[in-house]
Amino acid sequence: MPHAISALLAVVLAAAAAGGASAAAIATPAAAAPVAVDDSDPGQLIETAAQAMLRELDAHRDEYRRDPAKIDGLVDRILLPHFDTDYSARLVLGRHWNSATPEQRQRFVNAFYHSLLDNYGTALLDFTSDRLKVIPYKGDAASPNATVRTQVRKNDGTVVAVNYSLHHTARGWMAWDVVIEGISYVKSFRDDFGAEIDAHGVDALIDRLEKQTGNSK
Repeated sequence: MPHAISALLAVVLAAAAAGGASAAAIATPAAAAPVAVDDSDPGQLIETAAQAMLRELDAHRDEYRRDPAKIDGLVDRILLPHFDTDYSARLVLGRHWNSATPEQRQRFVNAFYHSLLDNYGTALLDFTSDRLKVIPYKGDAASPNATVRTQVRKNDGTVVAVNYSLHHTARGWMAWDVVIEGISYVKSFRDDFGAEIDAHGVDALIDRLEKQTGNSK
């Protein structure tokens, strides 16, 4: 998967996999300012969340470059509230979710979240508004499920499709998957992690992710 697109996927859906993991202790430059996101329909949710993230980056890009760890808090504050973290995490672990203990589930979502941010978070610093186009949503607002289409321009100028899967919950519209050039985030990681768990067990996967980020128990 091209680097620019994998970076976007990782940063955006790190929130989806976070399952309650929080970097709130890391203050962002504008932490006191509320972030208004229009969640009246799925298209507006994606549009306003993306624009809120880009505004924050444009206003404080130099500060984030000096201290990239603050990107974690930015993702938590703007993106995390609009992703169905529990649903996405269950789908990523697939059949292994049911057999995992509550502790293993929490360790997994925390380790996965930090692994994605550590690997790709700083790439968000080079993401600007001219690279993203959100296609107006034309679906039925009364439907429980929605797909919001966007286009992302890569460094070489080519444009790829990045589509967000959302569903309507008690908390409103929430995203749970991203499909990039036909490749589902949830399915890709479920396949990779499923094979690793089958070979070595869920604890080995969690231990590997935790060691990558220096968060091992």
